[in-house]
Amino acid sequence: MKNKLYQIVNHKAFQITVISLIVINAILVGVETYDHIYQDHQTFFHYADRILLWIFTIEIVMRFFSTSVRSFFKSGWNWFDTLIILAGHLFTGGHFVTVLRVLRVLRVLRAISVIPSLRRLVDALVMTIPSLGNILFLMGIFLYIFAVIGTMLFSDIAPEYFGNLQRTILTLFQIVTLDSWSSGIMRPLMAYNQWIWIYFVSFVLIGTFIIFNLFIGVIVNNVEKANDSEEEEDPANKQVSVSVSELKRIEQQLESIQAELKKQNHS
Repeated sequence: MKNKLYQIVNHKAFQITVISLIVINAILVGVETYDHIYQDHQTFFHYADRILLWIFTIEIVMRFFSTSVRSFFKSGWNWFDTLIILAGHLFTGGHFVTVLRVLRVLRVLRAISVIPSLRRLVDALVMTIPSLGNILFLMGIFLYIFAVIGTMLFSDIAPEYFGNLQRTILTLFQIVTLDSWSSGIMRPLMAYNQWIWIYFVSFVLIGTFIIFNLFIGVIVNNVEKANDSEEEEDPANKQVSVSVSELKRIEQQLESIQAELKKQNHS
């Protein structure tokens, strides 16, 4: 029974069906934001949500019984899916209508746990958190240094951007995003001093091109690690490795048999 459920849950058609239901759920949640449609069809949206919730519940139960309890709860994605479904059953209405509608939106995130490529990407992002902490600390040092310098240099000529330390940090954050930093901030200040561009260009080079490239490099590296680890854990790959080792063993046995036959022929 467990093997049969495992085959069904991991079948491509089953996964496509689950993804399709998640997309339908997402569409219904989006349509609910139009009050004139939602008010006229509240009953339809209510029963559609109940049906989808129970289908997702059955899916979780099938996944639970298709493997061992330890294997099921070993995956953080299974924890996430289970909590989302349980919350949907708990907040069924009354004073929790707003919470329920928010939880319906969160069900869309289940697409991440169902689609392997998205799951690997999120796993890679989680793996980058320790490394990103060091990069964020480095970026914070540069941000603080440039914020203090900017406040000292431009607080008198542009107090709306550099009037104090927190305003300067917010301005530098806007510059890092490359949002109108040249035409909106740098060029108006160059009317007071033509050498002001050195401050802004150096910050953009350090903050945007160097620090952000460190982010990208760490993320790409961890994506590759996540792909490699999933390939190692893939049962199909294990089966292939077992088959290769088995073939090598058979080949060695055949070579030993041929050697014995040659000895007998010479004798």
